[in-house]
Amino acid sequence: MSSSKVTAVELAARKFKGPKIVAVTTYDATFARLIDAAGVDVLLVGDSLGMAVQGHENTLPVTVDDIVYHSRAVARTHPRAHICGDLPFLSYQVSVEQAVLSAGRLLKEGGCESVKLEGGAVFADRVAAMVSSGIPVMGHLGLTPQSVHVFGGFRVQGRDEASQAKLLEDALALTQSGVFAIVLEGIPCELAQRVTRAVSVPTIGIGAGPHCDGQVLVCYDLLGLETTIRPKFVRRYAELGQAAIAATSAYVQDVRSGAFPSEEHCYSAQPHARRPQPTLPDGAGLTAEQLLAGAFPSREPGT
Repeated sequence: MSSSKVTAVELAARKFKGPKIVAVTTYDATFARLIDAAGVDVLLVGDSLGMAVQGHENTLPVTVDDIVYHSRAVARTHPRAHICGDLPFLSYQVSVEQAVLSAGRLLKEGGCESVKLEGGAVFADRVAAMVSSGIPVMGHLGLTPQSVHVFGGFRVQGRDEASQAKLLEDALALTQSGVFAIVLEGIPCELAQRVTRAVSVPTIGIGAGPHCDGQVLVCYDLLGLETTIRPKFVRRYAELGQAAIAATSAYVQDVRSGAFPSEEHCYSAQPHARRPQPTLPDGAGLTAEQLLAGAFPSREPGT
């Protein structure tokens, strides 16, 4: 694995020379360090933090300030992986100017190296303006979570011919506008394969089958930290949620039984072992410390 920084330019080139892009959504410094050490290519600071971290039912309450805060934490780890930040709901939809300003904040204040936005041809002018302003952009099509109310829930998209044609049209429009990659979420794998073949930029799938040019999963999902939701498209590579419960239960038991903390976890009043004090030749066994304190050896009368 190369130690050189992963850039948007390099990721775009993976379309033709590989290897497949590996992306993981993460939200803080601790997980960023661990996941970057595993050799992933992209750390995506996603607006899914609204659900995974903040406890909301969807991503709509997330703000630009939230993404800036979390991406800044990820950026402080100086990862090899490329850092991409989500543009949250209503941070780019209103106007081209709003989109450029919001994206600029993610780079200037959050330390992101690119931004991701949901939606197709209708936002092509935003993409073009951001790219012209020096901001690399990743697209996102299919089950776009910010449109949850339009879809009537988190539902697979692109199952009929009309919606498949529209998604392909959107992918081509985003490509022409200058995106360096496109996330395809929650669509039939056959459609993802068609889109991947049609566009000249890498596709990154999540619930879109094996034919994309890369894959992305949320770290809480792939590590098994999310214990309540188990999407069909997620493979859990560990069960850290259950491990965390078991470990914390052991801690509770040890505290209540008095087994923790033990002596090995406690500090001493004298952190270093005391060295033996030198004995002066005429001190009759008194140490230098005792002599300095005013103690004197007793003498026999007449001596």
